[in-house]
Amino acid sequence: MTVSAAMDTPGALANDFLDPDWAWRTYCRQFGDPYPETPTIRVVEHTNVPGRRARTSYEVEWPEDVYVPNVRFTLQRDDGKPVQIFRYPDDPDLPGLPDVADPETAIARVKKHVMTIPPRRIRVETIRYRPGSHAVLRHRLGRARFYVRAMRPAAMPALLQAAHLVARSGFAVPRIAGIWNEGAVIWTSEIPGRNLRQCIRAGERPDPEALLDGLASLWDVPCDYGAARPFDLGGRYRGARREIEHAVRDHETARRAFSQVTAVLDAFNGSWQPVGTAHNDFYDDQLLALPDGRMVLVDFEEAGPGDPMLDVGNFLAHLSWDANMGSSKRAGARTEFHDQFRRAALNRFGWDERELALREATCLFRICVFPVMRPQDNWLQRLEDGLALVNETLG
Repeated sequence: MTVSAAMDTPGALANDFLDPDWAWRTYCRQFGDPYPETPTIRVVEHTNVPGRRARTSYEVEWPEDVYVPNVRFTLQRDDGKPVQIFRYPDDPDLPGLPDVADPETAIARVKKHVMTIPPRRIRVETIRYRPGSHAVLRHRLGRARFYVRAMRPAAMPALLQAAHLVARSGFAVPRIAGIWNEGAVIWTSEIPGRNLRQCIRAGERPDPEALLDGLASLWDVPCDYGAARPFDLGGRYRGARREIEHAVRDHETARRAFSQVTAVLDAFNGSWQPVGTAHNDFYDDQLLALPDGRMVLVDFEEAGPGDPMLDVGNFLAHLSWDANMGSSKRAGARTEFHDQFRRAALNRFGWDERELALREATCLFRICVFPVMRPQDNWLQRLEDGLALVNETLG
């Protein structure tokens, strides 16, 4: 259940949301301080839309000798309203999450919506959680394994349309095994395979033509523009722009790099329009490689009217970020595959290099939000390095 928390001071700033001591005091006022030991409070994710919303999720890590599970909680403040605080899985925007995250209630939901034979035991594992947006879990029932996506009810129709669309492409896709409409939850079958990002990091580069074959088959699937939700690149860009602009406002070097980037990208994103069927969030961590050479799309919720060239640009952006901002181990293999995939796409489709660079740079700019959303001690340096990478991509 969501409860309101009184502020320590009237009109507290978003910076309070990054203060673990303040966050923990707010938590304890609502849920109590159950143990005398002091836990470690870690910021997991922070978003701030100035004048509209600030939201931060925290992980509470207890000392090993306390023997209690860690806790994830979220503080959210909408402009002019009291602060809300809620603990995972009691997310007010994800109505089905509490049931599918608790093994006791998850069994009943699986029995009703997925399997006719009731399971005796179920193991629940949280894979990913974005407060107010979605959660991905894994349900293990003996040999049967499913991925579970809990989402906002308004997002269900678009995801089901996207699943129908990608199923007609050349990619392998997980089968929808169950749907709980009232809870906004979908179960999909687990397909064993190797994560493509891990393959590339290990130097096991896939055939670019196999990836492009899959994309081309997806782009050829007819899309009903009247029924499908078009991808909103301009809105995503403006959201990232607001967050980064707020983050760099007091840092001159980053502010200059930000201004240089947006001077080019504002015009492109302001005029961008969907031109055909596309995946709209295509990158290596969304794919599995099967032993027979086929590729599996494991996440496809954005598929619909979009921009085929943006699919390639997004894939290149994630490769570039991982090569330049991730571990230096075997970064050369990632850079080589980036260049190989880019050449293959340009040669195959005859695209203009500048147009592809604008799309790759836009996607890189959106990825630059990550150091702001997941703040660490070196967040500013990572943000500056990311903006420099965007400028380098733009030439």
